[in-house]
Amino acid sequence: MSVWFPVREGVAHGDDLLVSSNRGDFDCHSAVLGSRHSGCPQRRDPVPGAGCTDESGRCRRCRARQLNSIQRPSLAAATILVLIAACFIPASPRAETAAPRSQPRAQRLPPPRPAALLPRPAAQPEEAKPSPPLPPPASGQAQSCLSRMASIPGNRVEPADSEVSKADPACHVDDPVRLHTLAIRGSTSGQTVTFEPAPLVSCAMASAVADWLDTSVQPLARGYFTLSLAGMQVGGGQECRRRNRDSSGPISEHATGQALDIFAFKLAEGGKSETILVEKPSGLVQNRFLDAVRQSACGAFMTALGPGSDAAHANHLHVDIQARRSRSSRFCQ
Repeated sequence: MSVWFPVREGVAHGDDLLVSSNRGDFDCHSAVLGSRHSGCPQRRDPVPGAGCTDESGRCRRCRARQLNSIQRPSLAAATILVLIAACFIPASPRAETAAPRSQPRAQRLPPPRPAALLPRPAAQPEEAKPSPPLPPPASGQAQSCLSRMASIPGNRVEPADSEVSKADPACHVDDPVRLHTLAIRGSTSGQTVTFEPAPLVSCAMASAVADWLDTSVQPLARGYFTLSLAGMQVGGGQECRRRNRDSSGPISEHATGQALDIFAFKLAEGGKSETILVEKPSGLVQNRFLDAVRQSACGAFMTALGPGSDAAHANHLHVDIQARRSRSSRFCQ
């Protein structure tokens, strides 16, 4: 039975003396194994205390395997080899070129904006150009209105001289005309409307009446009676007085030729004719016709008054183009 002795000198720390039957034999006086036992021949013992004896204490040949130090390098030697190898490994280029940590990292800026996206400088406001001068007034507004009315075939509108206007400036009429006949522009047969008697009104009033007949009265006459408007019985036109013939109060629109009173409508077509009195319509159809005409007059003129509004308009339909603050203002009864 073999006994292991601890290694005291000559062997690195941590190495052991192992016994193995398949390794070489070493006697007690070999360079590897040794003994200081008194019964063993003394030889040079490079490994003091590393011997083996039998049970009787006699030196014997024993089998031992190689030291672990022969089988593998010691841990200290391996560490030394790793450190030596590390000295010959070149440093990483990335480590050589890396900027020191103490230096601040350069701030990455976005790519420059394309020129097409750069903000354009604000446009400087153009200097206000002086407005063109107003054209000079026409040589005669009456002549301009008369020219427009005379250009329509079938119209008979003549300039008039108001003697009343000369006597009282409050009853002045702008562009006075004498209204005889007006053509129905939508008629293919050259239909005209005759005014009895021919009233003296302003040219603006004559133009408003012409538009109303074309767009409203003539279509209504065709729709209700299958007849065309042929004539109208009206008042005399301009009359220098106050409203409703009162002794006080505002001047009437009749005084300035801006109004017209209608007493009857005359319809005719071929051999047929029919007269519709505003005061006394005959039958349901005439009543409906007058209601429709009165309603259309409220849109065509600034004022429309008829039977039922007051006693002064019980027998006729009054229409005028009185100037108001708003063009949309209407007075209809």
